[in-house]
Amino acid sequence: MQRNFSGKTVVITGACRGIGAGIAERFAEDGARLVMVSNDARVFATAETLQGKYGSEILALQVDVTDETQVQSLYQQAAERFDSIDVSIQNAGVITIDYFDKMPKADFEKILAVNTTGVWLCCREAAKYMVKQGSGSLINTSSGQGRQGFIYTPHYAASKMGVIGITQSLAHELAPCGITVNALCPGIIESEMWDYNDRVWGEILSTDEKRYGKGELMAEWVGNIPMKRAGKPQDVAGLVAFLASDDARYITGQAINVDGGLIMS
Repeated sequence: MQRNFSGKTVVITGACRGIGAGIAERFAEDGARLVMVSNDARVFATAETLQGKYGSEILALQVDVTDETQVQSLYQQAAERFDSIDVSIQNAGVITIDYFDKMPKADFEKILAVNTTGVWLCCREAAKYMVKQGSGSLINTSSGQGRQGFIYTPHYAASKMGVIGITQSLAHELAPCGITVNALCPGIIESEMWDYNDRVWGEILSTDEKRYGKGELMAEWVGNIPMKRAGKPQDVAGLVAFLASDDARYITGQAINVDGGLIMS
């Protein structure tokens, strides 16, 4: 598979930690010019670490992907700094977990705003540059819950199913422009988000079923994975690098599971 992204500009949202940081490191290792984006100021430290390790050209930006003006500025700065936008990875995402009848409307709206509207805004702005180039790759982070909803997270499932809908629609529209649009559906991945999931789902299920200590619920769920382990950010990054490569130029409109076989569909 292509491993040389030298001269290619890759934008990654949600890049300060977890899956996003793993994706950024993979592209830094493969020689890409990076635009690392997050609403979390830790993105600057993550970028500095990768710059020191790989000597990469990196532009780090603190951006709220739900803010249209900030998103427009993000891609303008990226294009001015690096001339092209070759790959844009819409990875920023958030989750909350609660009983559906206790969930504040504000929580529902925030999850949809970041996970779905944010993906659409970034795709829209990135595509403006890619259409002019006649090429590009948009890669959107959905989730296993984009395939199959789960208890206590109706808003998150709706947001990630929406990402797949956006992906398929844009794949149709942008194919004549030489742009591929795909989604990835991670399962249980070692990250801060899954630390939160283990704790909060564990607390709620403890009330309803039995007591889960730290790590016990996640261990139980990992036991249902055919490969018998949680994924690592690097597992997701490998798929993203493939979808961004010339080897995947005939793949578009797909939502690909990366979950050790947890969901087979």
